[in-house]
Amino acid sequence: MFREMRRGENALPREEIIGMLEKATNGVLAVSGDNDYPYAVPVSYLYSNNQIIFHCATEGHKLDGIRKNPKVSFCVVERDLIVPQEFNTLFRSAIAFGTAKVLSGEEKRPYIQALAQKYAPAFEEAANKYINSDWDGFVVVVIDIDHLTGKAGN
Repeated sequence: MFREMRRGENALPREEIIGMLEKATNGVLAVSGDNDYPYAVPVSYLYSNNQIIFHCATEGHKLDGIRKNPKVSFCVVERDLIVPQEFNTLFRSAIAFGTAKVLSGEEKRPYIQALAQKYAPAFEEAANKYINSDWDGFVVVVIDIDHLTGKAGN
């Protein structure tokens, strides 16, 4: 179903890929966009239990794409160092392929609280006030990961 990596010797083990996803604070979400153009957009996110989690407004290009086709990909680049004298790039990256679902109402609460914990752990009370004040102004998107790959160039 998913292609094998062309340069398999550069593949990262799953535990390193997960470590990269847990550590990073932003990645690029790719969805089916308008007129069949891909739409890729950076988002802040949380990785937990084989899921990518982020929040966004209740309307917009991301959600339109997800509603059109819930199959998405998500990419994180941990390292990107150009070595011009060697005509090389030292990199580490991960790509997750999965199925996105949009959560609203109370089902989104544990996810938005987990996001707040990642990004503002010292401000739990303030975060809850902020979340509640804009409760109807956002949704949470959860991507269930179907396939995960990572690669490093040395």
